[in-house]
Amino acid sequence: QVQLVESGGRLVQAGGSLRLSCAASGRIFSRYGMGWFRQAPGKEREFVAASTWSGGSTYYADSVKGRFTISRDNAKNTVYLQMNSLKPEDTAVYYCAASGKYGIRRHDNDYDYWGQGTQVTVSS
Repeated sequence: QVQLVESGGRLVQAGGSLRLSCAASGRIFSRYGMGWFRQAPGKEREFVAASTWSGGSTYYADSVKGRFTISRDNAKNTVYLQMNSLKPEDTAVYYCAASGKYGIRRHDNDYDYWGQGTQVTVSS
């Protein structure tokens, strides 16, 4: 079992930056691939970014590529999502998730554990 707790979401102006954190506890964090997803009101949950267990490989949705960066610190059992040049369309609840499957995972069905989410609101 892995418990995930996100933090760092808040209201920010367009063009601003935020860093989300996801703290993990429970089973060995470093053995899990990690991902970030988001869900805007009235929309389905969508993939944002993913990292392999080592952090050596990452993958991003086209909508955030070049603006967001996923990273992890296995010593601290934490994964981060640095978000720059934020846009109003980035407004959503952001979730981190852990996957026991090998490699980069972009589909929420591949993830075994989920956090409760943190709200990011970008004003224009």
